[in-house]
Amino acid sequence: MRYSSITDRLADLGSGKWALHIRARQMKASGADIIELTIGEPDLPPDPALLAEAQRAMNAGRYRYSNGRGEPSVVNALTARYAKRRADVTAENVLCFPGTQTALFAVMLGLVEAGDGVLVGDPLYATYDGVIQSTGAHRVTVPLRPEHGFHMQAADLESAITPECRVLLLNTPHNPTGAVLTADEISALGAICRKHDLWIVCDEVYEELIFSGRFASPFDDADLAERTIVVSSISKSHAAPGFRSGWAIGPAEFTARLLPVSETMLFGVQPFIADMTAYALTHEIGTSAEMRRTYKGRAERIAQGLADAPGIVALPPEAGMFILLDVAGTGLTGEAFAWALLEEEGVAVMPGSSFGEEAAFYVRVSLTVPGEAIDEACRRISKLATRLTAPRERRA
Repeated sequence: MRYSSITDRLADLGSGKWALHIRARQMKASGADIIELTIGEPDLPPDPALLAEAQRAMNAGRYRYSNGRGEPSVVNALTARYAKRRADVTAENVLCFPGTQTALFAVMLGLVEAGDGVLVGDPLYATYDGVIQSTGAHRVTVPLRPEHGFHMQAADLESAITPECRVLLLNTPHNPTGAVLTADEISALGAICRKHDLWIVCDEVYEELIFSGRFASPFDDADLAERTIVVSSISKSHAAPGFRSGWAIGPAEFTARLLPVSETMLFGVQPFIADMTAYALTHEIGTSAEMRRTYKGRAERIAQGLADAPGIVALPPEAGMFILLDVAGTGLTGEAFAWALLEEEGVAVMPGSSFGEEAAFYVRVSLTVPGEAIDEACRRISKLATRLTAPRERRA
């Protein structure tokens, strides 16, 4: 039987990147003592008020068909939220989706096609390749260098641009590195995008999880308004990933052109989830503040716990719920180290290779387990690192 080419383009870009995570879950289900530090799933529950609002909405009959742009409750809430950042925002700039991932897929489908290039920093979030290649476009890599704190440099962006490039896909705060771009850095990147007439798609799902300093976005720059599209959700900010509630905010012409694409895919999101999202966006909910404190403390705890681990260098993040470990000093790639750590010590982390070529000698560690589990994970990581480096130390 014949299949469309998208099935070939995405054949190795789905759950295969999460093979170690899946294996860890299988081992845990079989009774193995596994410390799971793989995915970015908040360990805090959603605020009870959000669950109560979803229940209230369901009880009120808010489970019928919606519309393509989004329920008025959440469209109005998003309009008010983003109008605080840029005064010209109206409901015509808003499209609602079930999560950031769906928003990214639809947005990219509306901007690029076969033969086009999408500029992305490397390391990059694991699903970006699939989102890009689903359209027939291809990734054009911009290296994110550790000596710059993984902040994209304007010179590196300029050097990477090819004639077929149409979009710069930014992610700030960044997954997996935790880097947060400054307003000056964004301005420099934006100037290059104007010069080369590039769209900017900015994934801002970790906006509320910056440990210190101010959040900056190309969306807030009036000179970049005509070319910037923001995607985000309540998955991280409100510890509600399973509710799948996200959005895209962009120029009115763009959202008008994308609306039929969205309607063809979804024709609306669940009204009771939209009402819960509107509540989350219009009330003071302490979840983000609690996560900021918790994840910052856990990142510091890991850095301290691995300070004496041979061959391991922890790279504390500026935001988010992950910390990168440079494992090159152990003599293994991140892929080999992660699998050895799982099989020998029962600690599951993500291989850096799941996040691009530049992350080949890193592993990503989730900060979403309690402190005691983090301490034990550090002990196990140190044990593996000691075994891996001891023979070389003896030879020396």
